Amino acid sequence: MATSDGHADPGIDKRDFDANRPLLQDGHESEHGQQCPWNRHSRTVSHRSRASGASQGSASNDGLLSNVVEGIVERDRQKMHKEAVRVTSFVWGIITCLGAGSITAFSLYGHLFLTRLHYSQLQVNAVSIAAEIAMYLPVPLFGFLCDRYSPSPLALGSGFVFGLGYLLAAITYRNGPPQDIGGTGLPFWVMVVSFILVGMGTSCMYLAAVATCAKNYGRGKHKGIMLAMPIAAFGLSGMWQSQIGSYVLCERNSDGNCGDVDVFRYFLFLGVMLLVIGIVGTFALRIVDDEEDKYIDETVEELERSGLLEESDFFRPHNEVRSAVEYGTFNAGAGEQGSMTLSEEEREERRREKEREEEERRKKNWLLNYETRIFLQDPTMWWLAAGFFLVTGPGESYINNVGTVIPTLTPRNYAPESVPPAGLPSTHVSTIALTSTIARLLTGSLSDFFAPAATHLFPPIPEDHRHRSVAAADGESRPTLSRMAFLLPSALLLSLGFLILSTPIPLKEPSIFHLTTALVGFGYGSAFSLTPILISVVWGVENFATNWGIVAMMPALGAALWGVVYSSAYQNALNDGSGSPDGQCHGWRCFGYWATGCTVSVWVAVVALLAAWRGWKRRGVVV
Repeated sequence: MATSDGHADPGIDKRDFDANRPLLQDGHESEHGQQCPWNRHSRTVSHRSRASGASQGSASNDGLLSNVVEGIVERDRQKMHKEAVRVTSFVWGIITCLGAGSITAFSLYGHLFLTRLHYSQLQVNAVSIAAEIAMYLPVPLFGFLCDRYSPSPLALGSGFVFGLGYLLAAITYRNGPPQDIGGTGLPFWVMVVSFILVGMGTSCMYLAAVATCAKNYGRGKHKGIMLAMPIAAFGLSGMWQSQIGSYVLCERNSDGNCGDVDVFRYFLFLGVMLLVIGIVGTFALRIVDDEEDKYIDETVEELERSGLLEESDFFRPHNEVRSAVEYGTFNAGAGEQGSMTLSEEEREERRREKEREEEERRKKNWLLNYETRIFLQDPTMWWLAAGFFLVTGPGESYINNVGTVIPTLTPRNYAPESVPPAGLPSTHVSTIALTSTIARLLTGSLSDFFAPAATHLFPPIPEDHRHRSVAAADGESRPTLSRMAFLLPSALLLSLGFLILSTPIPLKEPSIFHLTTALVGFGYGSAFSLTPILISVVWGVENFATNWGIVAMMPALGAALWGVVYSSAYQNALNDGSGSPDGQCHGWRCFGYWATGCTVSVWVAVVALLAAWRGWKRRGVVV
C-alpha cells in the first residue's frame, strides 16, 4: 500500500503491537517536514492518558489484590478461631468429665453410713438410689435444654448444684446419727436430698461435656474415640477421687497410717472442685455454630429429597436465608438512602437480622422436635433401651454396693484393722474406674477403625442409596466389624463377673472378687461407651443430647430395681442370723440371690440388643 508521498507503507503486523507504542507515529510530520502542533498535542495527551490509566489500573489492581489477601487472612483467622474453640471445648470437656463422676466413688464411704451414722442397709441403698434416679431421670429434660440452647447453662447450673449438694452432705455427716435412732444429727431425708442434688449435678455436667464433644466431632472420621474419651474420663474420675480420699483426705490411725476416708473433708473437697469446674465450663464449653447449622441444613435437605418435607422459604438452608436477608437489606438501604437516616437504616438492619435469627431458631426447634418423635416411635430404640437397662442396672447396683459386699466375704474372726481378704473398697473403686476407662477407650477406638461406613436411619435415606452404601461398606479392602460385635461380647464378660460371684467360690477364695470387679467394670464401661456412639450413628447428632438423655434414664430404673433386690436380700439374711454385732452381713445369702439375678438380667439384655441389631439390618442401617 502506497502513501501520499509515494513511499510504500510497510503495514502493521500483530507482532509490532506494543502497549507503550503511541497510536500516531512519533515521526509523522507535515509536508514541510515540520511536526504538526496537533500531533504534538495528541501525542502529549496520549502519553498523559496512558500514564493516568496505568496509575489508575495499578491502584485498582493493588486494591483488588489487597482485598483478596485480606479476605483470605480473615477466612484463615476465623477457621483457626473455630478450631481453637473446638479443641479448647474438647479438652475442657475431658476435664469436666474427670470431675463429674464423683458419685462412682460412693462405695468409698457407703459402708461408713452403716457404721458411723447407723443407717440400715436399706437406707444406704435409698441414698444411692436417690442419687441414681436424680442423675438419670431428668436427663431428657437437660438434653432438651442443651440441644435447643447450649451447654453453658447446664455447666453453670451443675457447678452450683454440686456445691450445694456436697456441702449439705458434709454437714449432715458431721452432725452424726439422726435423732430418730438416738443421735443428735440431722434427719435421714436431709442426706437423701443432698444426694439428689449430687445426682442432678452429675447428669448436667456430664451431658454438657459429652454433648459438646458429640456436636463438634459427631460426623468426623474419629467420632467414636472423640466420644469415648470424655465418657472414659467420667469413669476414670472415681479412681483418682477415691485415691485422694484414701491417701490424702483420710483419717489417721494410731500408727500414723491412713484409715477410712474423712468423709467431711472429702465432701467439702468435691463440692469446691466441682463448683469451679462448672463455672469455668460456662465459658469453655462451646459448640461451633457452623457445625450445628451444617447438620441441621443437611438433615432438612435430606428430608426434602425424601419427599417427607415440601421445600419452602422456612426450610431454606442457613446460608441462603442469610444471603437473602443481606441482599434485601442492601437494596433497602440503597433505595431509601435519600429518605432514611443512618439510625433508621441501622434499626432496619437489626430488625432483619432478628427476623433471620428467629427463623433459624424456629427451623431448628421444628427439626429437633420432629427427630424426637421419630426416635420415640422407632421400635429398635426401645430394644436398645431395654438392653441398656438390663446391662447397666446390675452394673450400677454393683458399683454402689461393692463396699458392703466385701465384709460379706470376710470371715467373722478376721482382725478388724487388717486388710480384708477381698480387698479394700478404694481398691475395688479404682479397679472399676480403671477397667471401665480401658473398655471405653478400647471399644471407642476399635469401633472407629473396624466399623463399616455407617448409614443413618434418620434422616430417611432412599433405598437405592442405602444399598449402594451397604455395598460400598462390604466392598472395603480392610476388615470390618460392626459396633455390636464389640458390645455383645462385653455384655457377656459382665455376666461372667456376676456368674463367678453367684457361686460359692468367692467365699472360699475371697481374692477372686477382684476378677469379678474387673469384669463388671469392663462390661459396664463398654456399654456406656458404645450405646451413645450407636445413637449418634443410627439417629444422627442433631438431637443427640435429647436422644441419649431418653436412653440414659434406663440405668436409674435398673439401679433402683437391683438396689432394692440387693438391700432386701441383705436385710433378710441379717434377720435370719447371718449378721455380726456391728450390723454387717456375712455369707452367700447376703449377695448370692442378687448376683444370680444380675447374671440372668445381662443374658436377657444380649437378646434385646440382638433384636435391635436385627431391626437395623432389615432397614439397611449399618452400625
